Amino acid sequence: MNDADVSKQIQQMVRFIRQEAEEKANEISVSSEEEFNIEKLQLVEAEKKKIRQEYERKEKQVEVRRKIEYSMQLNASRIKVLQAQDDVVNSMKEAAAKELLQVSHDHEVYRKLLKDLIVQSLLRLKEPAVLLRCRKEDLQSVEYVVPSAQGEYAEKANVHAPEIIIDHIRLPSAPSRHDAHGLFCSGGVVLASRDGKIVFENSLDARLDVVFRKKLPEVWSLPYDLSLLHSPALLLSLPI
Repeated sequence: MNDADVSKQIQQMVRFIRQEAEEKANEISVSSEEEFNIEKLQLVEAEKKKIRQEYERKEKQVEVRRKIEYSMQLNASRIKVLQAQDDVVNSMKEAAAKELLQVSHDHEVYRKLLKDLIVQSLLRLKEPAVLLRCRKEDLQSVEYVVPSAQGEYAEKANVHAPEIIIDHIRLPSAPSRHDAHGLFCSGGVVLASRDGKIVFENSLDARLDVVFRKKLPEVWSLPYDLSLLHSPALLLSLPI
């Protein structure tokens, strides 16, 4: 083999090695690009997921804040409505209490009411002897109706007429301009057992409270007619 043949073989070998190297380099380049694209896609998807999660978190926060604000506004509205209703009821009760003071001005009607209140109290206490308290201005009327009240109770309860002791301690008088915020009583009576352990308050003010508690739904549906709230029949219609 001469020098020319050797040189030719060497050149063939060089071309082969170069071709192998180029093919290998191309494989490495393609493989690297594929790995790069896959990693890039994974990174992009990971960032998209983080963005979606962050958006969902903020969206939930916004929804929670919206619900809280709505609940607060709803509660505030309810409180305003309840306050307005309470103001109306209180104003009606105050007006009715003022009208209630007029009940004692009709002596015949008031005496009958006092007798009925005493009988009702006796029926609740069922005691053979009781203490009775009334206002100073009602003392004569109470003394007048006590005998008939004793008789009516004895007949209804089928017992002997009870002993009614009028206590020397008086209930407060009606409110006056000079002492509008002090203790007062619009009328009626308070009865108690002799030992004072059982007390039955049957004043007109206590009856008015009962009427408002029991009749409040009806009060809302009725016209603003205060006579319904201080009528003797209604005052006696509900037990305390």
